[in-house]
Amino acid sequence: MAFSMTGYGNGEVERDGIAARAEVRSVNNRFLEMTLRLPRTLQLREQDVKELVRKKLVRGKINVTLNIERNQTEELSITLNTAAAKAYYKLLEELRTSLGIEKEVSLRDLLSFSEIFEAPEGAETDEQEWQIAQEALTIAIDKLVTMRQQEGSELTKDVTTRVTNIASIVDEIETLSKRRIPDERARLRERVIQMASDPSIIDEKRLELEILLLSDKLDVTEECVRFRSHNKFFHEALAQGDAAGRKLTFLLQEMNREANTIGSKSSDAEISQKIVFVKEELEKIREQLQNIE
Repeated sequence: MAFSMTGYGNGEVERDGIAARAEVRSVNNRFLEMTLRLPRTLQLREQDVKELVRKKLVRGKINVTLNIERNQTEELSITLNTAAAKAYYKLLEELRTSLGIEKEVSLRDLLSFSEIFEAPEGAETDEQEWQIAQEALTIAIDKLVTMRQQEGSELTKDVTTRVTNIASIVDEIETLSKRRIPDERARLRERVIQMASDPSIIDEKRLELEILLLSDKLDVTEECVRFRSHNKFFHEALAQGDAAGRKLTFLLQEMNREANTIGSKSSDAEISQKIVFVKEELEKIREQLQNIE
């Protein structure tokens, strides 16, 4: 079964005064592209977060948001970087003087610089946050995968039905084409005789050869056989579900190519109408495949 590339998942884990909340969203994309929004204390874990995503997802544009909150009843585990605060104050004073601003630099101005606050350097605190954040992120990714699987199941049903219907139409086209060939041969013979001033000078062998060659050009059996072959591989790829989106798109292009050839060969109105239906269905399938992983 194929997977959709659209989905959403969230996860929340709270333990030891630390609450981690994760959200993962995905939409269709040709490759795996990730955008991360992580708290400052976990900025160095960016590659670890990406690795968690890669283990479960192959394609799609993925947005990951991760938030960490600590219990406010506990003592804040941050310190003040006095040197940074003094440096920012000095820069602001120089800027105020150079611009002729009368208002004094306030504490509110300094608080806009997050660098004046520092998290403890202890590896234990970082590791504790990361373990809880990782659990929340894993829950969110699993929910996302479940949603993509459910939507992929619906897409698979729709695409399978359309491809099966197209196969039936192709069988009908092949049958109609074979029935039309004798009629076309008789019609061509009649036209040639009508055009000849003296029917007795017509070379019957040459006429039969030309009619045979023309009939071969009108025959769409070969195209129908190739179409059914692409159809078979399409069903197999759809059933595998291992990121088959690119393969399915290629097979769909080949089906469309065969449909165009059949349409150009046929001069029968009924066959032309059926080809129009086939191409409309192929276009609908193409739109669906854009969202299959």
